[in-house]
Amino acid sequence: MTISKILFSTLAVSALAMAAPATAKIVTGSNVSDMTVTDSNGVQHNLSDFAGKKVVLEWTNEGCPYVKKHYTTNNMQKTQAMAEAEGAVWLSVISSAPGKQGYKTGEQANEWKDAQGAEVTAIVLDPAGDMGKTFAAKTTPHMYIIDEEQTLVYQGAIDDNRSANPATVEGANNYVVAAMDDLKAGNAVAESDTAPYGCSIKYQS
Repeated sequence: MTISKILFSTLAVSALAMAAPATAKIVTGSNVSDMTVTDSNGVQHNLSDFAGKKVVLEWTNEGCPYVKKHYTTNNMQKTQAMAEAEGAVWLSVISSAPGKQGYKTGEQANEWKDAQGAEVTAIVLDPAGDMGKTFAAKTTPHMYIIDEEQTLVYQGAIDDNRSANPATVEGANNYVVAAMDDLKAGNAVAESDTAPYGCSIKYQS
């Protein structure tokens, strides 16, 4: 079992970590320049290695009906492919603890990725919940976007329809796509903070 290790060294995030509990929300606009995680293949990635690229973080849980809504309709895969076409790094994060819904070993995570046709750079395994609690991730899905300067520019829901019904994907406003479009146009993200919806993350007690 691999455990994600989180390290933030910038003044903005370090000050936040010292001033508040690990579950405090990271303020949009904060710089997040140093984060080391381990993926489903046992490979370590550091966010600082991705400087100059956008990074999308997606908290996921296979058993959650809200996650199923976006995967069975291929909405999540299409959003991933869009980000990949823009040269972005996409990290899907599993923060489910061992014995709880959604927990996966590295092998199981890879099998799930292949079965779903997920267009992700890597699946991050976070069974201790360190990464999830650092980002104050609450639901699956819960989305974050970090820009080329490694500034958090979006956090919240994937779209504006909070139903678990797959039929509601059509016609919904995809906040991730909209944010990526804003960044591509050289504009600030118009809707940078939205309320996430979905299943609660199955953290370690």
